[in-house]
Amino acid sequence: MSVRIYQRIENNMQNGRGNGQGWVLEFDNPQHVHADPLTGWSGSGETQGQVILKFPSREAAIRFAEREGLQYQLFEPSGRTIKIKPYATNFGGRPVDGF
Repeated sequence: MSVRIYQRIENNMQNGRGNGQGWVLEFDNPQHVHADPLTGWSGSGETQGQVILKFPSREAAIRFAEREGLQYQLFEPSGRTIKIKPYATNFGGRPVDGF
């Protein structure tokens, strides 16, 4: 069974860094997902696709996957870019003189 290890992306509405530091181990769902004929909901016979494990560090997630004999793909996070601009650019596209 294979898993993905990645760092969860922060919500754009929350600029804080508090909850975005953990790593996630998520199982791949190899079985075909089908629509239930009665309700139309998506489903499959595999429940591992619903399991998401959280870890405090990348190394802890890798150790868990290796200990359990799981093949894993590691997705490194891209760097965060911060664009510093004056507040006035939100209202006209050009900064006001003096900023």
